[in-house]
Amino acid sequence: MYNQIDSNKRKSIFLIMLFIILIGFLGWIFGELNDLGYGGLIMAVIIAIVMALFGYYSGDKVALWTAGAEAITKEQNPYVYRMIENLCITAGSAKPKIYIINDPAINAFATGRDPEHASIAVTTGAIEKLENEELEGVLAHELSHIKNYDIRLMTLVVICVGIVALLSNWFFRVNFFGGRRNSRGGGQQGIFMIIGLVLLIFAPIIAQLIKFAVSRKREFLADASGSLLTRYPEGLAKALEKIETSNQKPMMRANNATAHLYISNPFGSKTLKGLARLFSTHPPIEERIKALRSMA
Repeated sequence: MYNQIDSNKRKSIFLIMLFIILIGFLGWIFGELNDLGYGGLIMAVIIAIVMALFGYYSGDKVALWTAGAEAITKEQNPYVYRMIENLCITAGSAKPKIYIINDPAINAFATGRDPEHASIAVTTGAIEKLENEELEGVLAHELSHIKNYDIRLMTLVVICVGIVALLSNWFFRVNFFGGRRNSRGGGQQGIFMIIGLVLLIFAPIIAQLIKFAVSRKREFLADASGSLLTRYPEGLAKALEKIETSNQKPMMRANNATAHLYISNPFGSKTLKGLARLFSTHPPIEERIKALRSMA
């Protein structure tokens, strides 16, 4: 279990470094194509900082609003409230704000910038359909996302994807429609134009694939950490089995922007066929169950 956690942390750091390199390279190429020198790189950094600050301070509110989550008090749902409270005492972490999503699907997600400013949202379907140990496994998984700072990491990843898409769009508009000419020689300018075109096409795809890879690694990490918290991996394994059979249809307010936050894909298992699995934000549930049941 500890080996699984350490391995996922190392791989996630490596993938984030790839993101940083990709964004820096895009900014540098943009500057070279438009005689800006390192101005393109500086511009990319400024955009990254502005978007990161917005995501850092307001990303959780946007995610909860998008999901249609409503805050609850201890009196409104003492069962869920006390379960999360007990898990937080066990983990030695601050208690997050608790939200309920009125949806029959079995799902949940965590969001927020740090453990002191975090929230957990769980669907009514999860509360009604899962046994005590199964729901505890799901909530421990989400608390692990908070304790491991996964929620901050995934916010950063989403921002990086947005920056790559924005810079790629600028390539297209400025260099192919803007009519601006670089002072370099024709041959050198042609090479940079080809590089720009290649990046325009492939950078957003590469960014999305890195996002999916990071998200999948964090799911495995949260599964391992959550099982370490409850000391009962089978609880989460059984919950995932129910999710696999029950969540056939998309959630009522499923959204691509927040799909990576949930414990399982909010678009349902029917959508994950063939090549769709390659572009899923979540690893196959059967692989997660296998990993959980191999833990001792």
